[in-house]
Amino acid sequence: MFMHRQTTVLLVDDEVGALKMVQAYLTAKGFKVVTASRAEKGLRLAYRYHPDVILLDVMMPDMDGYEACRRLREMMDTPVIFLTAKGTLDDIVRGFSAGGDDYIVKPYQFSELLCRINAVLRRKESEQDGHTLVPSEEMILDSNLRRLLVRGEEVHLTPKEFELLELLARHRGRVLNDDMILSKVWGYDRIGEHDLVKQYVYRLRRKLRKHSKMQYIHTVWGEGYYFDPQSSP
Repeated sequence: MFMHRQTTVLLVDDEVGALKMVQAYLTAKGFKVVTASRAEKGLRLAYRYHPDVILLDVMMPDMDGYEACRRLREMMDTPVIFLTAKGTLDDIVRGFSAGGDDYIVKPYQFSELLCRINAVLRRKESEQDGHTLVPSEEMILDSNLRRLLVRGEEVHLTPKEFELLELLARHRGRVLNDDMILSKVWGYDRIGEHDLVKQYVYRLRRKLRKHSKMQYIHTVWGEGYYFDPQSSP
C-alpha cells in the first residue's frame, strides 16, 4: 500500500451508512479517517487536520460538493475525490471544473476506491519529490539545495521569498489566490494578510529583473498570481 506514514483521509458524506462503511474499510487498510456528514463541518475539519486526501459527496443538504470543493481550493491543494451517484458527463465535467482530482460514481467497489486514493497520493508525492525545477532555459530552481540561478548567476532569496517562488513554479500556469499562498508559505493563521503577499511578489520581481528581462510572475487582477516565463513586453 502507498503509505510511508499513516495517511489521513477526510470523508464528507451525508449518508451515514455509507460514511460508516467507507470509514471502516479505510481504517482497516491503515488510514486515519476523519468524517463529516455536512459540507460546512467538512470544511472546518479540512482546515483543522490538513488531510492528505479528501473524499467528497456531491449531494448534501447544506452545500453541494462542487461548492465545497471550490472553497477548499481557495485554501489548499489537497487531492479531492468526488464520491457521488451523479454520474452524467456534465456532472463529471462540473466536478473537475470545481477543482476535483478524480470522480467515482456510486456504486463502486472498495478496491477501486483504494486504487484511486493511492493514485492521487502518488501524483501528489511525485510533484513534491522533484528537487530541480527548470521552468525556462534561463532559470534553474533547486528546491533541494534551495538555490536559484538565473542566466548562470545566483540570486539570493530570503527563505520566504524562495518558498513563494517555489510554490508558484510548482503550479506553473495556475492562478493562486492570496489566501492559498498565505496558507502554504506563512501558515493558516496569516490568511487575510493580502498586503504581505503583494509585498513579497514585488520583492521577487525586483530581484529577478536584475538578472533577466523575462517576466516570471504575473498578476490576474482580483484573482491572484501565476508563474509562467515570458518575454517582457
